[in-house]
Amino acid sequence: MRLNKILILSVCLSALASVSAAAQAPQSPYSRYGYGSLGDNATSAQRAMGGVGYAMNSGRQINVMNPASYAAIDSLTFLFDMGVDLNNLWTTEATSAGTNHGKKLGGGLDYVTLQVPLTRWGGASVGLLPFSSVGYSFGDQILNGTQARQGSGGINQLYLGIAARPFKGFSLGANVSYLFGNITHDTYAYTSSGSVSLFERVMEVKDYHLDFGVQYSYNIDRRNRLTAGITFSPGKALLGRSIGLMYDTNKDAAPDTVANFSMRRRNSLPDSWGLGINWQWNERLMVEADATIQQWSKARYSSIEGFEDNRFVNRYKAALGAQYIPHPRGSYLQRVQYRFGVSATRDYWTVQGNTVREYGIHAGFGLPTPTSKTMINIGVEYRHRQAHPNPLVKEQYLLVTLGVNFNELMFFQNKLR
Repeated sequence: MRLNKILILSVCLSALASVSAAAQAPQSPYSRYGYGSLGDNATSAQRAMGGVGYAMNSGRQINVMNPASYAAIDSLTFLFDMGVDLNNLWTTEATSAGTNHGKKLGGGLDYVTLQVPLTRWGGASVGLLPFSSVGYSFGDQILNGTQARQGSGGINQLYLGIAARPFKGFSLGANVSYLFGNITHDTYAYTSSGSVSLFERVMEVKDYHLDFGVQYSYNIDRRNRLTAGITFSPGKALLGRSIGLMYDTNKDAAPDTVANFSMRRRNSLPDSWGLGINWQWNERLMVEADATIQQWSKARYSSIEGFEDNRFVNRYKAALGAQYIPHPRGSYLQRVQYRFGVSATRDYWTVQGNTVREYGIHAGFGLPTPTSKTMINIGVEYRHRQAHPNPLVKEQYLLVTLGVNFNELMFFQNKLR
């Protein structure tokens, strides 16, 4: 029965994947490089804590960041978590002609995940998450005309994960993901004579991806618990095709294909490590510190003549987050979960010899529903991103996230005596 229910739920999520339900990250000019803005597999609750999660295993919240956490689920519990976001981006760019300002609004469905128990010592999870996202649109002057650049799309990941707890305090797990999606980069050239040309690059990704994780928890005493977590994702060749097309929009003719090749030997994903330590006190206070290391400097990325040459550096992220519950069994306001976090990231892009850095401040609430363990998660994030040492384009984000974490007794069976 349990296996049948898992298969049915997996099919439902696969149907969602067929309509590319993963949301797009806030639009950014920097997402024109590489595979775009990367996702970190954090749910709405984790994002309000700065995006921590490598050492988190509450059992009441799905944690895709470390698949070992699936083993913490109660043997009768069914978890379903989905999140949406609304984001606003302000950009500032200093040019020789003055300072340019921009503003863009976006948002949509961010993720869908579910988790079920398999035995008393293990659990499984399946879901749809964004792996990367591309979104930008801007223009500039060129010799004898102007050009406009725009990009869209992204890579989604449909994952299936499983975890086990072989002995008390220790758990291990793995996610197997299917990566799919298209990324399109368009460059329009408008000449003073009135002609218009379009150079287009399309990346079609279809591949698998693996994530492994372990966690170990130690009860210091009745009120204090420490948990350490480690994740690893091995680097691999990225499968798919890269196509370059050139259109003359003034002629009714098929485009010229300037490139069409397999990405297998030209593109790759890097080794990625995640490290975290989590402290919990008396079911009221939880504090976690995380570090992420992705070796993008060793990854391959194919270039096509007429498009920017992409050079990567290692991506580093540090995050610190906390959650406080005044009284887990008190009045409604005392059971509200208050969250706060900070984060700092050096991204994997280089732009004209500059690296790109991002800093974030995060806060939010977990609002319990009156009649069940279901939680409504609301978060607000402020992020600042710019290149270094030359700031180039300065970006400021305000993101509002809303998540609903359903926590129900799905497998409980009444027995007649």
